[in-house]
Amino acid sequence: MAAERRTRLSPDERRAQLIALGVAFLVDRPLGELTIEDLAARADVSRGLVFHYFGSLQGLHLAVATRAGDALLEASAPVDDLPPRERLHDTLTRIVGFVRAYRGTFSSLVRGVASGDPVVRRVVDAVREANAERLRSVFVEDGAADSDLLRVTLRAWVSFAEEVLIELALDSDRDADEIVAFLERTVAGVVAAVEAPRR
Repeated sequence: MAAERRTRLSPDERRAQLIALGVAFLVDRPLGELTIEDLAARADVSRGLVFHYFGSLQGLHLAVATRAGDALLEASAPVDDLPPRERLHDTLTRIVGFVRAYRGTFSSLVRGVASGDPVVRRVVDAVREANAERLRSVFVEDGAADSDLLRVTLRAWVSFAEEVLIELALDSDRDADEIVAFLERTVAGVVAAVEAPRR
């Protein structure tokens, strides 16, 4: 009986495979539990090969967190030809869907070791900034004045929304439409509070 032959991957393909296996690990367990040894075993490669691609455990965590953050942003990318409030509703609906489909991935992005490691923290902060910018675009297009206060408020609201998503989308069976409606009301409320002094 001939031995099973392995498919030889290019360096880019191998690195992508390792990162994908790392992100898949997050479905059930937090990023902080992912080790070089775990990933090597999952990929059926040597520990040294994983070190070759990532340099360290921190490098591995950074690559996995970056891919997980990119996946969230890709899954919730705004549909540009929708009117502002419909675009907001659509994006929030898809974020709730992503959180429920990839619970470990989302949780690892906003909690645990991923939030404590300064390098990985920068990745998480970049995802938050991108989401806040998407919100700013919606509300400015809808007539709100662009300002530093609006930007700070929306960044803070994104952190609030993450906690809501963990508590309501992950840790309860609350209806997705109800969660989306609550998020829409709260973000509209904080934007109204920013706008109030100038009206």
